[in-house]
This record gives sequence, structure tokens and C-alpha cells, in this order.
Amino acid sequence: MKTTALITNDQVQKQDLEESEALSLLSSTQSIIKEAIQKLGFSSDMYELLKEPLRILTVRIPVRMDDGSYQIFTGYRSQHNDSVGPTKGGVRFHPEVTEEEVKALSIWMSLKCGITNLPYGGGKGGIICDPRNMSFGELERLSRGYVRAISQIVGPTKDIPAPDVYTNSQIMAWMMDEFSCLREFDSPGFITGKPIVLGGSQGRETATARGVVISIEEAAKKRGIDLQGARIVIQGFGNAGSFLAKFMHETGAKVIGISDAYGALYDPEGLNIDYLLDRRDSFGTVTNLFTNVITNQELLVKECDILVPAAISNQITAQNAHDIKASIVVEAANGPTTLEATKILDERGILLVPDILASAGGVIVSYFEWVQNNQGYYWSEEEVAEKLRKIMVDSFKTIYETSQAHQVDMRLAAYMVGIRKPAEASRFRGWV
Repeated sequence: MKTTALITNDQVQKQDLEESEALSLLSSTQSIIKEAIQKLGFSSDMYELLKEPLRILTVRIPVRMDDGSYQIFTGYRSQHNDSVGPTKGGVRFHPEVTEEEVKALSIWMSLKCGITNLPYGGGKGGIICDPRNMSFGELERLSRGYVRAISQIVGPTKDIPAPDVYTNSQIMAWMMDEFSCLREFDSPGFITGKPIVLGGSQGRETATARGVVISIEEAAKKRGIDLQGARIVIQGFGNAGSFLAKFMHETGAKVIGISDAYGALYDPEGLNIDYLLDRRDSFGTVTNLFTNVITNQELLVKECDILVPAAISNQITAQNAHDIKASIVVEAANGPTTLEATKILDERGILLVPDILASAGGVIVSYFEWVQNNQGYYWSEEEVAEKLRKIMVDSFKTIYETSQAHQVDMRLAAYMVGIRKPAEASRFRGWV
């Protein structure tokens, strides 16, 4: 017989904090969109259309657990704007998923697609669960149940899911297989981030990190920094952070700091990245193997040339922005820098490359996968890398030039570039 645990005051306060942060994420996103739309000369009606998703579906998913009991999970799928084309965005499995967070992230996906000139609007999905405490079989049943629940609003010409936090190619494979039972004739293009053998694209797993590397290279050129020997601090050592550390180490940069959920490692002479990569676990944890560990906040204010927040949101705030000692900040995580901190960094002359640009590599290569599925012709890893580089370099150039022309920071410039496409498409359609 199972017992029900009492909810403590600490748990209630934690939940309230998580909901507050998600609301803050949505409201801050909306405030920048409003400013961007005004700068572009669109009407207030356009802001009213684009400040919220066109639709969001909430579903309840019953899953039979290994012990024979049933657990009911809550899932979401948000579709921000489909004026340009089908919506596109990942599905995350996480205990702290909220409706407000999913809505905000679907808006960000619209911006990423606009920045990179992809024929998509933004989508996002999530399920409230902790996959770290679930078996392989339970995760498969949950993945399939989610697809059945949202099947009426997704598809290769409607809305195309992809991996996100705590989801991977195996989960995408289960989702594709479940969808193929419902719609056999177009199932491969329904989802991206699949295993290669099921129609996945070369280069997809490392796409986000490679996009960040390209952003770092372009930003370094603007500041006259030679990446050979440049000092890099990377907050986060998960999928994006670990690949990023590997790639930057291979280019000759000196990675002097990394961190995970339990702390940070710092060495001004450079860390042994190969050693750390070999010892990290599947969740990106490695600092628990060391004794000379500092905090994440201490790592952020260490002197370096380039700082890359690649962990969680709200890490650079008004409280520590004055202490940042990097020349360039490149956001690999979602929302690691608050709006107040963005203004402080800009006033201090620090070049900030915003998340919706720096982390766009994933959706670009997801687009490549969708194109390859549709045409039935697949590209080499070299061809994928070449096409990715061109789009990222062109996108960086456009945003940097917009920033200079309008005398605004890179974040606002990115929002201006990103929101223009869905705004113009909505206007031509006669929606506003």
C-alpha cells in the first residue's frame, strides 16, 4: 500500500518560486517583444497578437508504472504563431515544467526561427515528471501517451517536436513510432532529433554547442580576441556545456572554469577537459569527484575573456553584473541574464550574445533533418556543418548590424530581427 506524503511549507514555497520565475520569464519576454515591435513600427494590435501563443493544449497522460499502479502526468504543447509555417520546438521532461514556461519558450522558438530565417513558427512542449526516477519502460509509455494526447495538433505540416531537457533520440524514436501507428504516410518528418537509422540528421547531437562556438568566434572577431589561448569560463557541463568545452579546447582556447549543479572547478592555467569529459556522468555531473570546488556564483565573476552561461536561467543579475570580468558573454542557456543585468553589461561595454541567437544551432539542424526527411536524401556531416555555419554567421551579422544601426543592445536587436518575420507574415495574412 502506498502512502501519500504531506506537502511541507518548503515545498509550497519552492513551487511558488518556480511559478514566479516562469511568469517572470514570460513577462520579460513580452516586454522585449513590445519594445521590438514599437521599434519596427508595427501597431499595438500586432503586439497583442504576438505576446501570447495562438494555442496551448494541456493534456493528462495516464501511465502504468512498473509496480502495476497508475500515475497521471500533466503535459503541455504550446504553438506560438504559425503564420510563417508549421510550428517547431522541443519537448522537455522535467519536474519543474509549467504552462507559463512552455508558453515563453514557444515564443523564443518563433524568435529563433525568425533570426535564422527558417520557415517555422515557434512551438514547445513539456511533461511534469522526473525522468531520473523512472524506468526505461515507464519513460516509453509516457512518451507514447504524450503523442496520443497531442496527435490532433501535431504533424510534419502542423507542429514538429524535437528533444529538449531530459529527452533524447530514444524518446524521439518512441514518439515517432507511436505517431506512425496513427499516421503511417508522413511519420518520419513528424519529429526531429531521431536516431540516424530512423531518419535523423548527421550533426544533430552537437548542433547547439557548434552554434555557440560559431557565435563565440564571431563575437571574438568583433572584439579582436584571438581564440588561441583565450580564457573561457563555461557555467554548465551538460549536453551543450560539455560539447562546448570539448570544441573550445580543440580550437586552442583555454577552458579555465566549468560547473555543474553541485559546484564549479576553476584553474587559471586551464582545466584538463578530456579528463573531465571522461568522468562526467549522464547528467553532466563531475565536480563531486573533487575537493577544490567553488560555487557557481564564484565562477561567474572570475576573470576571463569569454563567459558562457550554459546552465539555468537568471544567473547573471543586477546583483552580480557589475562584477562580471569577461569581455564577451555568450548565452548558451535559456534566459541566464536578467533584463537589468543586460543593461548593466551593455553600459559597461561587455558584448552580450543573446540566447535566442547563440543557441539556435539545434533548431537549424532540426530544420535540416526535416528537409532531408521530406526529400528522402541525406547529407554528410561536413555538409550539415557547412550549412549550419553559413546560417549562424549570417544571423550574427544581421543582429550585430541591427544593434549598431539602432544603437540598441544585442538582445533587443535579436528580438527585432526575430519578431519581424512572424509579424510581417501575420500582416500579409490579414490577421492584424
